[in-house]
Amino acid sequence: MVEPFYVPVLPTRRSAWDAYASLEADVRRRVAPLWTVVPRVGSERTRGAPPETDPDTNSPDLGRWFTTRMDNLIRAMDGLPGWVDPVHVERHVEASAIGLWHVATRSELRLVTGPERAPTLQRYAADLAFLSGRGIGIRVLLDTVRDEPSPADLLNLIARLCLPPTQLDLILDVGMVTDAIEATKLALVGVDVLGALVPWRTVVLTAGAFPRDREHLEVRPTRIAERHDWQIHQTVRAARPELPGPLLYGDYSVEHAHSANISARPYGPPYGLLRYTAPHDFLIARAPLRGPDRADRVRAMARRIVTYEAFRGIEDTTSSDAERWLHTCAYGDGSAGSGNAEKWIQVGHLQHMNYVARQLPHTR
Repeated sequence: MVEPFYVPVLPTRRSAWDAYASLEADVRRRVAPLWTVVPRVGSERTRGAPPETDPDTNSPDLGRWFTTRMDNLIRAMDGLPGWVDPVHVERHVEASAIGLWHVATRSELRLVTGPERAPTLQRYAADLAFLSGRGIGIRVLLDTVRDEPSPADLLNLIARLCLPPTQLDLILDVGMVTDAIEATKLALVGVDVLGALVPWRTVVLTAGAFPRDREHLEVRPTRIAERHDWQIHQTVRAARPELPGPLLYGDYSVEHAHSANISARPYGPPYGLLRYTAPHDFLIARAPLRGPDRADRVRAMARRIVTYEAFRGIEDTTSSDAERWLHTCAYGDGSAGSGNAEKWIQVGHLQHMNYVARQLPHTR
């Protein structure tokens, strides 16, 4: 795999893979996503812990759903590299078999496992990785352990995988960041303890900063949230200049770090979010999904974004189709072209990935 500049952690939803596929070709080559397969049904999954009773009991339906989702993802990736983490479906070995076979044999994607997973599932992923010839990613959830990450656990996993370090990617995942100082300490421990354990092919440090809390939007329609994920990576990179290889930047784009743990909901809140990524923060605006004058209210929120001082405009060389869509939405008329929740998050992903991929080369 050609080493990427940027590893966004994305859920396997149409809004995300359509956004990736919409990136300009030169930008897309700099981006290698880590796709987390969302659960098909049931309540939100706890990060790093399988449900005591898995709610997805219909194996044929799950198999069809998962295979279709992997085939759609493979088409969107168009032969470019990345990772797939089937953490929420991998226990259903029979149902996931065809979809994972397609990933191994029809794409350049690498499978992902982790030290907290069942040894039989780790070996199954390793067998598929060996079949593909592309190796495997090891995702270590730094935020779900009480003590420091265990080198012994990771070494045991490496021995079980029976793959050389030249085929192993280490993904250090800090998860959702609410305290940047504590999260940075956690990241430094992960880099120091685990990053130097073996000569990894790739080391990625990823974290999420896009907020989940919507309560502030009930009072005020807009919010600015800091990009703690960006701050953490820059701090760690500066603190460890002696690292032998690049520490790749990862984030959760413009979704909360737990969004891939949630299945599709038939009903949600009566509004969605317009999102815009600036150098050091996110601008988030609440837009209604229904109700009187919905389109006019959506356009008013889009105007707040396009008049934001950090908005790059539609003529800027770093802009994307996302800036152009937001500008058209802001100054359009009528309901056509005002979008919906899926469109807004697709635009958010497109703008964010395009911006970060262009931002990174100047900071490496």
